Amino acid sequence: MKRIFAVLTLLFIALSPLSCGAGKEEAPAPKELKSDTEKLGYAIGLELGTSLKSIREEVDLGMITQGLTDGFNGAPPLMPPEKAAEVKTQFLVKMQEKKTQEIKELAEKNKQQGADFLAKNKTKKDVVTTASGLQYTVLQEGTGAQPKNTDNVKVHYRGSLLDGTEFDSSYKRNEPAVFPVEGLIPGWGEALQLMKVGSKYRFFIPAELAYGEQGAGGAIGPNSTLDFEVELLGIEKPAEPQAPGAPQAAPQSAPATGK
Repeated sequence: MKRIFAVLTLLFIALSPLSCGAGKEEAPAPKELKSDTEKLGYAIGLELGTSLKSIREEVDLGMITQGLTDGFNGAPPLMPPEKAAEVKTQFLVKMQEKKTQEIKELAEKNKQQGADFLAKNKTKKDVVTTASGLQYTVLQEGTGAQPKNTDNVKVHYRGSLLDGTEFDSSYKRNEPAVFPVEGLIPGWGEALQLMKVGSKYRFFIPAELAYGEQGAGGAIGPNSTLDFEVELLGIEKPAEPQAPGAPQAAPQSAPATGK
């Protein structure tokens, strides 16, 4: 049983980022689950089917059923174990190559979109472009102190992609965030040091000052240019070093701006 779930987990992790568009198989008539054996059997089958859904174009559902039946009943397999292992390895290599190509194409697309956006955006009269390529507009100018690279800052912020997709927001959590300036992506580190406490700026951060070709997972793909609204609420003193053996404070959940 452990081996079954291990195989399912491996397939799910390896293949879930991929998607395929084959038509749906005709669903069987609903069946009422009565006995514990029926319920467990259905639960295992459902997990297997769900884990394989993303590669439905690549597999024959009838042969999956045949393989399950043969393995379950101890029937002679239609291919030797070595051949089965070879087929699975070839398939995983194929899927990895496909995933790599998809990421490459997405990176190229995002890079071009970012370059086009920043080139047009910099011509707007209220947009300032720094030497690094960071762009910003002042929504509200504060009168407080400016943070240094060694400071911790207290901020409210909202992060979006160029298409408006919001990927992070301290406003939605209804709780400001506290960050060490030097621990953030380069665009944020530079941006914060331009602000005074009480300011609210909008920053357009090129991919090379954000997460670059790697992206940050989730909505932030490779070579993504990021759009942030940042409100600098205050400058915090760095935490005092704790004595050996002292209890450590639980770290705050890091938003997408952290490294």
